[in-house]
Amino acid sequence: MHDLDSLTSWHSPWADLRVAVLGLGATGFSAADTLTELKAEVLVVADAASDNREKMARVIGATLAIGGTAREQIAALTAHAPEVVVVSPGYPPDHVLVEWCRSAGLPMWTEIELAWRLRDKTGTPAEWIVVTGTNGKTTTAQLTSHILTMAGFRAGAVGNIGIPVLDAIRYPGGFDFLVVELSSFQLHAMPRHGPGAISPMASVCLNLADDHLDWHGSQEAYARAKATVYANTKVAAIYNRAVHATESMVEEAEVTEGCRAIGFGLDTPGPSDFGIVSDLLVERAFHGDRHNEAIELFTLDELRERHLAAPHMLANILAASALTRSAGITVDALRAGVASFEVDAHRNQLVLESGGVSWLNDSKATNSHAAGASLSAVDPVIWIVGGLLKGVDVSPLVQQHAKRLRAAIVIGTDRAQILSAFERHAPQIPVFEVDSTDTEHVMPRAVEIASEIAREGDAVLLAPAAASMDQFESYADRGEKFAIAVRERLGGSNDDISDAPAAPPAAQ
Repeated sequence: MHDLDSLTSWHSPWADLRVAVLGLGATGFSAADTLTELKAEVLVVADAASDNREKMARVIGATLAIGGTAREQIAALTAHAPEVVVVSPGYPPDHVLVEWCRSAGLPMWTEIELAWRLRDKTGTPAEWIVVTGTNGKTTTAQLTSHILTMAGFRAGAVGNIGIPVLDAIRYPGGFDFLVVELSSFQLHAMPRHGPGAISPMASVCLNLADDHLDWHGSQEAYARAKATVYANTKVAAIYNRAVHATESMVEEAEVTEGCRAIGFGLDTPGPSDFGIVSDLLVERAFHGDRHNEAIELFTLDELRERHLAAPHMLANILAASALTRSAGITVDALRAGVASFEVDAHRNQLVLESGGVSWLNDSKATNSHAAGASLSAVDPVIWIVGGLLKGVDVSPLVQQHAKRLRAAIVIGTDRAQILSAFERHAPQIPVFEVDSTDTEHVMPRAVEIASEIAREGDAVLLAPAAASMDQFESYADRGEKFAIAVRERLGGSNDDISDAPAAPPAAQ
């Protein structure tokens, strides 16, 4: 038997360690690949896997138990007798295999914990900057990494953003900084103490709103998972002044001695804060006279010119500024990084403007909080909404934004809840339902309806407030199908949809 507490380095004795990996998606394969490289004995258990990943897992030397009943998978686990189990983030706490491992007394690690233990493979470990929140995680992580890279550092945005952290820590060139985007799925099982507990240089929870309640079981459990991001932070624990819950997380976190609490928000900042004064984004945190004056970072005008002035984007910029300044980035380097940053596709993206109507793709708005941010930036709006609601009630969202809506077009399998919310809270709003079971016709039909009712000055906004997997492969697939449908109906090229410009700034 191995002493798991002693396995804290790439150079620790991992050989012959019996490990079970649950799941064979990107994270599960990365864990299996890493562990077989370390000469561990790896069993991968998964309900399904792509042909390519299954083939590659066999090539690297892992044993596979793909498919079958839960009883058959448990039998495979029992026969392997694992000393530790690495659980992919898609497995909820009440999954039958997770519950079996727990009842069997098996230690369970996340891939983040495993990566933290192995982070010294290429020499001096990279500093970790960790980012979570209900919305804005990917944009903030990408912006933070971009600023660091433009400043001359080797930096990468990894984790929930799509690049497994285990792949990054094995990159031969190494990194100075890893900006690690963490979902609530990854955070819920991460330890706050012990050899596998991460200790980031800086951390942030951008915001908090109801999401994934079906997975976590309650809003309280979801918030507890998010709060883990601040544990053991060394330099700066960054919170959103407009979201009291994030400040409470920082106040209750066990951080390293000397770690500072840094606030950001769209209001006037105090000492140790980032914020907005008049038309300036400013800092009062990392300069010598922060108690008496603020340093100008950006003007709202220059951010409007780059389509980066929507309120949620300003919050992301302020958070990324706080994260990078805590890493020692100069103000000039920060400005240069933001000046050259481009927002990803499907995030409040202008697809087309035709006849005075703007067609906006925010397919990434997979929950109410994100959709609310998009709706706040346009008026009047024809709203395309719906999908998998993940246990969240959209009634407050409908109530809050009813005054700016000209119409709503409801798609997805959870249409009944949304239709009911409009009937109860906004009966004056025309509501159209797309009930096609042919997923290829969902977006063409939604766009057809919108084009028939839109008039000059309107924005047609895809901000579904729901997950996409009921009718689409992903939020990106949903957004691409929307953009294709818009261009096919109204004209324009579909050759390079992903490079369409970002949406214009928020309406004032």
